[in-house]
Amino acid sequence: MATSTKTKKPKATEAAPPVSKAPAFPKERILTFQRYAKRRDLLSTLLKDGQEYTHDQVQNLIDNFMKGKVK
Repeated sequence: MATSTKTKKPKATEAAPPVSKAPAFPKERILTFQRYAKRRDLLSTLLKDGQEYTHDQVQNLIDNFMKGKVK
């Protein structure tokens, strides 16, 4: 008997959305980063316990606070 070779048709797959998820870190870990050494006091107040933040989110919080008006 001769064996026949079957070619498999490629399955139609949905294109996955591009993964651009930046890493997120909890408050406790962010406060240890050298990058934020000069802003630790500010970040300990701005960041909430139990929530994770990306570097962009942390920078936006700092920027918004620094642009705020003095009462």
